[in-house]
Amino acid sequence: MRLALFATALLASTAASAQTDPWHERGREIYRTAIEIPTVAGRGQMAALVSYLQAQLEAAGIDNVTVHDHADTQSMVVRWPAANPSGEKAILLLAHMDVVEALPEDWSRDPFTFIEEDGYFYGRGTADDKQGVVALTTALLRLRAEGFAPTRDIILVFTGDEETTQQGAELAASEWIDLSQVEMALNADAGGGAYLADGTLLGFGIQTAEKIYQTFTFTATNPGGHSSRPRPDNAIYDLAHTLGRLEAHRFEPMLNETTRAYFTARAATAEPEVRAAIERWLADPSDGEAADIVEASPTLVGTTRTRCVATRLQGGHADNALPQMAQATVNCRMFPGVDPASVLTTLREIAAPSNITVEPVAIARPTDASPLREDVITAFTQAVHARHPGAAIVPNMSTGATDGLFFRAAGIPTYGVNGAWIVSPEDERAHGRDERLPVQSLYDNIDHWTDLIRALAD
Repeated sequence: MRLALFATALLASTAASAQTDPWHERGREIYRTAIEIPTVAGRGQMAALVSYLQAQLEAAGIDNVTVHDHADTQSMVVRWPAANPSGEKAILLLAHMDVVEALPEDWSRDPFTFIEEDGYFYGRGTADDKQGVVALTTALLRLRAEGFAPTRDIILVFTGDEETTQQGAELAASEWIDLSQVEMALNADAGGGAYLADGTLLGFGIQTAEKIYQTFTFTATNPGGHSSRPRPDNAIYDLAHTLGRLEAHRFEPMLNETTRAYFTARAATAEPEVRAAIERWLADPSDGEAADIVEASPTLVGTTRTRCVATRLQGGHADNALPQMAQATVNCRMFPGVDPASVLTTLREIAAPSNITVEPVAIARPTDASPLREDVITAFTQAVHARHPGAAIVPNMSTGATDGLFFRAAGIPTYGVNGAWIVSPEDERAHGRDERLPVQSLYDNIDHWTDLIRALAD
Protein backbone atom coordinates (compact mmCIF):
# COMPACT_ATOMS: atom_id res chain seq x y z
CA MET A 1 0.00 0.00 0.00
CA ARG A 2 2.80 2.43 0.91
CA LEU A 3 4.53 1.81 -2.42
CA ALA A 4 1.23 2.48 -4.22
CA LEU A 5 0.78 5.73 -2.31
CA PHE A 6 4.34 6.81 -3.10
CA ALA A 7 3.78 5.97 -6.79
CA THR A 8 0.62 8.08 -6.76
CA ALA A 9 2.57 11.00 -5.33
CA LEU A 10 5.22 10.51 -8.02
CA LEU A 11 2.58 10.55 -10.72
CA ALA A 12 1.08 13.80 -9.42
CA SER A 13 4.51 15.40 -9.24
CA THR A 14 5.26 14.17 -12.75
CA ALA A 15 2.07 15.62 -14.20
CA ALA A 16 2.80 19.02 -12.69
CA SER A 17 6.38 18.93 -13.91
CA ALA A 18 5.44 17.99 -17.47
CA GLN A 19 2.91 20.80 -17.67
CA THR A 20 5.36 23.47 -16.60
CA ASP A 21 8.70 22.56 -18.16
CA PRO A 22 9.09 22.06 -21.92
CA TRP A 23 12.64 20.74 -21.37
CA HIS A 24 11.24 17.78 -19.50
CA GLU A 25 9.05 17.02 -22.50
CA ARG A 26 12.04 17.41 -24.80
CA GLY A 27 14.02 15.04 -22.62
CA ARG A 28 11.15 12.56 -22.59
CA GLU A 29 11.07 12.49 -26.40
CA ILE A 30 14.84 11.94 -26.61
CA TYR A 31 14.49 9.21 -23.97
CA ARG A 32 11.71 7.48 -25.91
CA THR A 33 13.77 7.46 -29.09
CA ALA A 34 16.87 6.20 -27.29
CA ILE A 35 15.05 3.37 -25.51
CA GLU A 36 13.42 2.16 -28.73
CA ILE A 37 16.77 1.84 -30.54
CA PRO A 38 18.09 -1.56 -29.30
CA THR A 39 21.76 -0.71 -28.81
CA VAL A 40 22.69 -4.25 -27.81
CA ALA A 41 26.06 -5.65 -28.87
CA GLY A 42 25.78 -7.45 -32.19
CA ARG A 43 22.53 -5.88 -33.38
CA GLY A 44 24.15 -3.10 -35.41
CA GLN A 45 21.88 -0.35 -34.09
CA MET A 46 24.39 1.95 -32.41
CA ALA A 47 24.83 4.11 -35.53
CA ALA A 48 21.12 4.97 -35.46
CA LEU A 49 21.33 6.34 -31.91
CA VAL A 50 24.60 8.15 -32.59
CA SER A 51 23.12 9.83 -35.68
CA TYR A 52 20.02 10.87 -33.76
CA LEU A 53 21.94 12.39 -30.85
CA GLN A 54 24.37 14.11 -33.19
CA ALA A 55 21.49 15.69 -35.07
CA GLN A 56 19.94 16.98 -31.83
CA LEU A 57 23.19 18.60 -30.71
CA GLU A 58 24.15 20.04 -34.08
CA ALA A 59 20.69 21.58 -34.55
CA ALA A 60 21.33 23.48 -31.30
CA GLY A 61 24.70 24.74 -32.51
CA ILE A 62 26.84 22.24 -30.61
CA ASP A 63 28.43 21.01 -33.79
CA ASN A 64 31.95 19.91 -32.83
CA VAL A 65 30.99 16.24 -32.92
CA THR A 66 33.35 13.39 -33.79
CA VAL A 67 31.99 9.89 -34.32
CA HIS A 68 34.50 7.08 -33.79
CA ASP A 69 34.01 3.65 -35.35
CA HIS A 70 35.68 0.89 -33.35
CA ALA A 71 35.20 -2.86 -33.33
CA ASP A 72 31.52 -3.34 -34.21
CA THR A 73 30.15 -0.20 -32.56
CA GLN A 74 30.48 3.58 -32.40
CA SER A 75 31.29 6.15 -29.75
CA MET A 76 31.03 9.91 -29.96
CA VAL A 77 33.03 12.83 -28.58
CA VAL A 78 31.39 16.27 -28.47
CA ARG A 79 33.22 19.48 -27.62
CA TRP A 80 31.53 22.72 -26.58
CA PRO A 81 34.40 25.25 -26.56
CA ALA A 82 34.60 27.89 -23.86
CA ALA A 83 32.85 31.10 -24.90
CA ASN A 84 34.69 33.17 -22.28
CA PRO A 85 37.88 31.20 -21.54
CA SER A 86 38.98 31.42 -17.91
CA GLY A 87 42.14 29.39 -18.38
CA GLU A 88 40.66 26.46 -16.48
CA LYS A 89 40.99 23.03 -18.04
CA ALA A 90 38.02 21.21 -19.58
CA ILE A 91 35.49 19.01 -17.82
CA LEU A 92 34.49 15.64 -19.28
CA LEU A 93 30.90 14.41 -19.12
CA LEU A 94 30.56 10.62 -19.40
CA ALA A 95 27.72 8.19 -20.17
CA HIS A 96 27.24 5.06 -22.27
CA MET A 97 24.73 4.35 -25.02
CA ASP A 98 24.86 0.55 -25.13
CA VAL A 99 22.63 -1.75 -23.09
CA VAL A 100 22.66 -5.43 -22.16
CA GLU A 101 20.44 -7.87 -24.03
CA ALA A 102 16.78 -8.21 -23.02
CA LEU A 103 14.54 -11.01 -24.30
CA PRO A 104 10.83 -10.20 -24.76
CA GLU A 105 9.81 -13.60 -23.38
CA ASP A 106 11.55 -12.77 -20.10
CA TRP A 107 9.74 -9.44 -19.63
CA SER A 108 6.12 -8.57 -18.89
CA ARG A 109 6.48 -5.81 -21.53
CA ASP A 110 8.43 -5.44 -24.75
CA PRO A 111 11.85 -4.31 -23.46
CA PHE A 112 12.44 -2.07 -26.48
CA THR A 113 9.07 -0.35 -26.50
CA PHE A 114 9.05 2.81 -24.40
CA ILE A 115 6.19 2.57 -21.89
CA GLU A 116 5.03 5.08 -19.28
CA GLU A 117 2.87 3.48 -16.63
CA ASP A 118 1.96 4.25 -13.00
CA GLY A 119 4.65 6.89 -12.56
CA TYR A 120 7.43 4.87 -14.24
CA PHE A 121 9.23 4.65 -17.54
CA TYR A 122 9.83 1.03 -18.59
CA GLY A 123 12.36 -0.30 -21.11
CA ARG A 124 15.86 -1.67 -21.41
CA GLY A 125 18.31 1.09 -20.58
CA THR A 126 15.84 3.29 -18.69
CA ALA A 127 18.20 3.07 -15.72
CA ASP A 128 21.49 1.84 -17.18
CA ASP A 129 22.43 4.16 -18.75
CA LYS A 130 20.20 5.91 -21.25
CA GLN A 131 18.80 8.11 -18.51
CA GLY A 132 22.35 9.48 -18.16
CA VAL A 133 22.74 9.98 -21.91
CA VAL A 134 19.39 11.76 -22.11
CA ALA A 135 19.92 13.94 -19.04
CA LEU A 136 23.32 15.12 -20.29
CA THR A 137 22.08 15.73 -23.83
CA THR A 138 18.99 17.63 -22.70
CA ALA A 139 20.95 19.68 -20.17
CA LEU A 140 23.40 20.81 -22.88
CA LEU A 141 20.56 21.67 -25.26
CA ARG A 142 18.84 23.64 -22.53
CA LEU A 143 21.99 25.53 -21.51
CA ARG A 144 22.70 26.37 -25.13
CA ALA A 145 19.16 27.65 -25.67
CA GLU A 146 19.36 29.75 -22.51
CA GLY A 147 22.52 31.46 -23.76
CA PHE A 148 24.89 29.85 -21.30
CA ALA A 149 28.51 30.83 -22.05
CA PRO A 150 30.91 28.27 -20.55
CA THR A 151 34.21 29.57 -19.24
CA ARG A 152 35.94 26.24 -19.87
CA ASP A 153 35.58 23.59 -22.57
CA ILE A 154 32.89 20.98 -22.02
CA ILE A 155 33.67 17.59 -23.57
CA LEU A 156 30.93 14.99 -23.83
CA VAL A 157 31.92 11.32 -24.23
CA PHE A 158 29.20 8.80 -25.09
CA THR A 159 30.60 5.27 -25.49
CA GLY A 160 29.05 2.35 -27.33
CA ASP A 161 30.54 -0.64 -25.50
CA GLU A 162 30.61 -0.03 -21.75
CA GLU A 163 28.65 -3.23 -21.16
CA THR A 164 31.14 -5.34 -23.14
CA THR A 165 34.76 -4.49 -23.97
CA GLN A 166 34.93 -0.83 -22.86
CA GLN A 167 37.19 -0.12 -25.81
CA GLY A 168 35.49 3.23 -26.37
CA ALA A 169 36.48 4.55 -22.94
CA GLU A 170 39.98 3.11 -23.30
CA LEU A 171 40.49 4.86 -26.65
CA ALA A 172 38.93 8.10 -25.44
CA ALA A 173 41.33 8.17 -22.50
CA SER A 174 44.39 7.22 -24.54
CA GLU A 175 43.92 8.57 -28.09
CA TRP A 176 40.82 10.63 -28.78
CA ILE A 177 41.18 13.26 -26.05
CA ASP A 178 44.23 15.17 -24.86
CA LEU A 179 43.86 14.53 -21.14
CA SER A 180 46.56 17.06 -20.29
CA GLN A 181 43.87 19.65 -21.04
CA VAL A 182 41.23 18.04 -18.79
CA GLU A 183 40.58 19.00 -15.16
CA MET A 184 38.03 16.37 -14.11
CA ALA A 185 35.43 13.89 -15.36
CA LEU A 186 31.78 13.77 -14.26
CA ASN A 187 30.16 10.38 -14.78
CA ALA A 188 26.41 9.95 -15.32
CA ASP A 189 26.76 6.17 -14.90
CA ALA A 190 27.38 6.39 -11.15
CA GLY A 191 26.08 8.23 -8.12
CA GLY A 192 22.41 8.95 -7.56
CA GLY A 193 19.85 8.64 -4.80
CA ALA A 194 17.33 6.30 -3.26
CA TYR A 195 14.01 6.46 -1.46
CA LEU A 196 12.25 3.76 0.51
CA ALA A 197 8.75 2.68 -0.53
CA ASP A 198 7.24 4.78 2.27
CA GLY A 199 8.83 7.93 0.84
CA THR A 200 11.79 8.07 3.24
CA LEU A 201 14.82 9.59 1.50
CA LEU A 202 17.95 7.51 2.08
CA GLY A 203 20.29 10.05 0.48
CA PHE A 204 22.53 10.53 -2.57
CA GLY A 205 25.87 8.96 -3.26
CA ILE A 206 28.82 10.56 -5.03
CA GLN A 207 31.08 7.88 -6.48
CA THR A 208 34.77 8.66 -6.06
CA ALA A 209 36.29 5.19 -6.35
CA GLU A 210 35.86 1.88 -8.19
CA LYS A 211 37.29 -1.51 -7.43
CA ILE A 212 39.93 -2.87 -9.82
CA TYR A 213 38.60 -5.56 -12.16
CA GLN A 214 40.67 -8.58 -13.20
CA THR A 215 39.84 -12.14 -14.19
CA PHE A 216 42.07 -15.21 -13.74
CA THR A 217 42.03 -18.83 -14.90
CA PHE A 218 42.79 -21.66 -12.46
CA THR A 219 43.88 -24.70 -14.48
CA ALA A 220 44.53 -28.27 -13.34
CA THR A 221 46.11 -30.76 -15.76
CA ASN A 222 46.55 -34.52 -15.48
CA PRO A 223 47.59 -37.48 -17.66
CA GLY A 224 44.05 -38.85 -17.27
CA GLY A 225 43.19 -42.43 -18.06
CA HIS A 226 40.25 -44.85 -17.98
CA SER A 227 37.54 -44.01 -15.46
CA SER A 228 37.43 -47.63 -14.30
CA ARG A 229 40.91 -47.15 -12.80
CA PRO A 230 40.82 -43.90 -10.76
CA ARG A 231 44.14 -42.21 -10.05
CA PRO A 232 45.07 -40.86 -6.61
CA ASP A 233 45.28 -37.43 -8.31
CA ASN A 234 42.34 -36.05 -10.31
CA ALA A 235 42.20 -32.70 -12.11
CA ILE A 236 38.62 -32.00 -11.06
CA TYR A 237 39.24 -32.86 -7.40
CA ASP A 238 42.46 -30.85 -7.36
CA LEU A 239 40.62 -27.84 -8.75
CA ALA A 240 37.75 -28.33 -6.30
CA HIS A 241 40.12 -28.41 -3.32
CA THR A 242 41.76 -25.20 -4.54
CA LEU A 243 38.41 -23.46 -4.97
CA GLY A 244 37.51 -24.49 -1.44
CA ARG A 245 40.63 -22.75 -0.15
CA LEU A 246 39.81 -19.70 -2.28
CA GLU A 247 36.31 -19.58 -0.81
CA ALA A 248 37.73 -19.60 2.72
CA HIS A 249 40.45 -17.02 2.06
CA ARG A 250 39.87 -13.50 3.35
CA PHE A 251 41.90 -10.61 2.01
CA GLU A 252 42.92 -7.91 4.45
CA PRO A 253 40.16 -5.33 5.10
CA MET A 254 41.03 -1.80 3.98
CA LEU A 255 39.75 1.78 4.25
CA ASN A 256 40.40 4.88 2.18
CA GLU A 257 39.09 8.44 2.36
CA THR A 258 35.99 7.54 0.36
CA THR A 259 35.00 4.37 2.19
CA ARG A 260 35.71 5.87 5.63
CA ALA A 261 33.32 8.73 4.81
CA TYR A 262 30.78 6.24 3.45
CA PHE A 263 30.83 3.96 6.49
CA THR A 264 30.75 6.88 8.89
CA ALA A 265 27.47 7.94 7.27
CA ARG A 266 26.21 4.37 6.84
CA ALA A 267 26.58 3.62 10.56
CA ALA A 268 23.84 6.14 11.36
CA THR A 269 21.21 4.12 9.46
CA ALA A 270 22.50 0.55 9.89
CA GLU A 271 20.82 -2.08 12.04
CA PRO A 272 22.36 -2.32 15.53
CA GLU A 273 24.68 -5.30 14.93
CA VAL A 274 26.06 -3.85 11.70
CA ARG A 275 26.35 -0.37 13.26
CA ALA A 276 28.41 -1.77 16.13
CA ALA A 277 30.66 -3.65 13.68
CA ILE A 278 31.15 -0.54 11.53
CA GLU A 279 32.09 1.52 14.58
CA ARG A 280 34.56 -1.17 15.71
CA TRP A 281 36.12 -1.37 12.27
CA LEU A 282 36.41 2.41 11.83
CA ALA A 283 38.19 2.55 15.18
CA ASP A 284 40.51 -0.33 14.20
CA PRO A 285 40.81 -0.95 10.43
CA SER A 286 42.74 -4.17 11.11
CA ASP A 287 39.73 -5.70 12.93
CA GLY A 288 38.95 -8.40 10.40
CA GLU A 289 36.18 -9.91 12.51
CA ALA A 290 34.28 -6.61 12.52
CA ALA A 291 34.83 -6.21 8.77
CA ASP A 292 33.44 -9.73 8.24
CA ILE A 293 30.25 -8.76 10.10
CA VAL A 294 29.96 -5.64 7.91
CA GLU A 295 30.40 -7.70 4.72
CA ALA A 296 27.76 -10.19 5.85
CA SER A 297 25.17 -7.47 5.29
CA PRO A 298 23.66 -8.06 1.80
CA THR A 299 23.96 -4.37 0.88
CA LEU A 300 27.62 -4.12 1.96
CA VAL A 301 29.14 -7.16 0.28
CA GLY A 302 32.44 -6.34 -1.40
CA THR A 303 32.92 -2.97 0.28
CA THR A 304 35.59 -3.75 2.89
CA ARG A 305 38.33 -5.49 0.91
CA THR A 306 39.45 -7.26 -2.25
CA ARG A 307 37.12 -10.13 -3.16
CA CYS A 308 37.70 -12.99 -5.64
CA VAL A 309 34.98 -15.44 -6.65
CA ALA A 310 34.71 -18.41 -9.02
CA THR A 311 32.33 -17.62 -11.86
CA ARG A 312 32.75 -20.41 -14.47
CA LEU A 313 33.83 -24.07 -14.71
CA GLN A 314 34.87 -26.46 -17.44
CA GLY A 315 36.66 -29.77 -17.48
CA GLY A 316 36.88 -33.36 -18.65
CA HIS A 317 36.37 -34.70 -22.15
CA ALA A 318 34.37 -37.93 -21.81
CA ASP A 319 32.03 -39.61 -19.34
CA ASN A 320 34.25 -42.67 -19.10
CA ALA A 321 37.65 -40.97 -18.96
CA LEU A 322 39.57 -39.38 -16.13
CA PRO A 323 39.81 -35.62 -16.68
CA GLN A 324 42.97 -34.37 -18.31
CA MET A 325 42.03 -30.75 -17.64
CA ALA A 326 39.76 -28.80 -15.31
CA GLN A 327 39.57 -25.04 -15.32
CA ALA A 328 37.78 -22.37 -13.32
CA THR A 329 37.36 -18.70 -14.10
CA VAL A 330 37.85 -16.51 -11.05
CA ASN A 331 36.86 -12.85 -11.10
CA CYS A 332 38.51 -10.45 -8.67
CA ARG A 333 37.42 -6.97 -7.61
CA MET A 334 40.42 -5.40 -5.91
CA PHE A 335 40.32 -2.56 -3.44
CA PRO A 336 41.63 0.70 -4.94
CA GLY A 337 45.37 1.02 -4.43
CA VAL A 338 45.98 -2.73 -4.22
CA ASP A 339 48.74 -3.99 -6.53
CA PRO A 340 47.21 -6.61 -8.88
CA ALA A 341 50.56 -8.46 -8.85
CA SER A 342 50.15 -9.05 -5.11
CA VAL A 343 46.69 -10.54 -5.68
CA LEU A 344 48.12 -12.88 -8.33
CA THR A 345 50.81 -13.97 -5.86
CA THR A 346 48.16 -14.73 -3.24
CA LEU A 347 46.05 -16.72 -5.71
CA ARG A 348 49.07 -18.77 -6.76
CA GLU A 349 49.83 -19.53 -3.11
CA ILE A 350 46.26 -20.73 -2.65
CA ALA A 351 46.58 -22.94 -5.74
CA ALA A 352 50.10 -24.28 -5.04
CA PRO A 353 49.17 -27.26 -2.79
CA SER A 354 47.19 -28.78 -5.67
CA ASN A 355 49.64 -27.84 -8.45
CA ILE A 356 47.10 -25.55 -10.08
CA THR A 357 48.37 -22.88 -12.47
CA VAL A 358 46.90 -19.38 -12.17
CA GLU A 359 47.09 -16.87 -15.02
CA PRO A 360 45.45 -13.46 -15.60
CA VAL A 361 43.07 -13.29 -18.55
CA ALA A 362 43.84 -9.62 -19.26
CA ILE A 363 45.75 -6.80 -17.68
CA ALA A 364 44.28 -4.94 -14.71
CA ARG A 365 43.83 -1.19 -14.64
CA PRO A 366 44.69 -0.08 -11.12
CA THR A 367 43.05 3.09 -9.87
CA ASP A 368 43.22 5.01 -6.62
CA ALA A 369 40.23 6.83 -5.19
CA SER A 370 39.68 10.34 -6.54
CA PRO A 371 40.15 13.12 -3.97
CA LEU A 372 37.05 14.57 -2.34
CA ARG A 373 37.20 17.89 -4.18
CA GLU A 374 35.34 20.67 -2.44
CA ASP A 375 34.14 22.27 -5.69
CA VAL A 376 32.61 19.03 -6.97
CA ILE A 377 31.03 18.08 -3.66
CA THR A 378 29.61 21.58 -3.21
CA ALA A 379 28.15 21.69 -6.74
CA PHE A 380 26.70 18.18 -6.40
CA THR A 381 25.23 18.94 -2.98
CA GLN A 382 23.59 22.14 -4.20
CA ALA A 383 22.16 20.42 -7.28
CA VAL A 384 20.73 17.59 -5.17
CA HIS A 385 19.34 19.86 -2.45
CA ALA A 386 17.56 22.01 -5.04
CA ARG A 387 15.24 19.03 -5.57
CA HIS A 388 15.76 16.97 -2.41
CA PRO A 389 16.29 19.39 0.51
CA GLY A 390 18.39 18.01 3.32
CA ALA A 391 19.41 14.82 1.50
CA ALA A 392 22.52 13.21 2.93
CA ILE A 393 25.46 13.32 0.50
CA VAL A 394 27.69 10.28 0.93
CA PRO A 395 30.94 9.45 -0.94
CA ASN A 396 30.98 5.84 -2.11
CA MET A 397 33.06 3.22 -3.89
CA SER A 398 31.51 1.12 -6.67
CA THR A 399 32.14 -2.59 -6.40
CA GLY A 400 31.50 -2.84 -10.14
CA ALA A 401 33.20 -1.00 -13.00
CA THR A 402 32.21 1.91 -15.26
CA ASP A 403 33.91 3.79 -18.10
CA GLY A 404 35.13 6.21 -15.46
CA LEU A 405 37.87 3.78 -14.42
CA PHE A 406 39.88 4.48 -17.59
CA PHE A 407 39.97 8.20 -16.90
CA ARG A 408 40.73 7.73 -13.21
CA ALA A 409 43.54 5.32 -14.18
CA ALA A 410 44.93 8.01 -16.49
CA GLY A 411 45.12 10.46 -13.60
CA ILE A 412 41.88 12.38 -14.18
CA PRO A 413 39.82 12.84 -10.98
CA THR A 414 36.50 11.18 -11.83
CA TYR A 415 33.20 11.51 -9.99
CA GLY A 416 29.91 9.66 -10.29
CA VAL A 417 27.49 12.54 -9.76
CA ASN A 418 24.26 11.46 -11.41
CA GLY A 419 21.05 12.98 -10.07
CA ALA A 420 18.57 10.19 -10.86
CA TRP A 421 17.00 8.28 -7.97
CA ILE A 422 15.08 5.07 -7.41
CA VAL A 423 12.68 3.53 -4.92
CA SER A 424 14.92 0.91 -3.32
CA PRO A 425 14.94 -2.05 -3.70
CA GLU A 426 11.92 -2.28 -6.02
CA ASP A 427 13.57 -0.28 -8.81
CA GLU A 428 17.00 -1.97 -8.71
CA ARG A 429 16.47 -3.68 -12.06
CA ALA A 430 19.44 -2.66 -14.20
CA HIS A 431 20.40 -5.62 -16.42
CA GLY A 432 17.27 -7.38 -15.16
CA ARG A 433 13.61 -7.96 -15.95
CA ASP A 434 11.24 -4.99 -16.42
CA GLU A 435 13.93 -2.34 -15.97
CA ARG A 436 12.37 0.98 -15.03
CA LEU A 437 12.94 4.50 -13.70
CA PRO A 438 10.49 6.79 -11.90
CA VAL A 439 9.27 9.44 -14.34
CA GLN A 440 10.07 12.27 -11.97
CA SER A 441 13.57 10.86 -11.52
CA LEU A 442 14.36 11.52 -15.19
CA TYR A 443 13.02 15.08 -15.00
CA ASP A 444 14.93 15.73 -11.77
CA ASN A 445 18.08 14.43 -13.43
CA ILE A 446 17.75 16.81 -16.38
CA ASP A 447 17.48 19.74 -13.96
CA HIS A 448 20.28 18.31 -11.82
CA TRP A 449 22.77 18.14 -14.70
CA THR A 450 21.75 21.60 -15.91
CA ASP A 451 22.62 23.01 -12.48
CA LEU A 452 25.78 20.94 -12.11
CA ILE A 453 27.25 21.90 -15.48
CA ARG A 454 26.40 25.55 -14.96
CA ALA A 455 28.10 25.52 -11.55
CA LEU A 456 31.31 23.85 -12.70
CA ALA A 457 31.69 25.39 -16.17
CA ASP A 458 31.01 29.03 -15.25
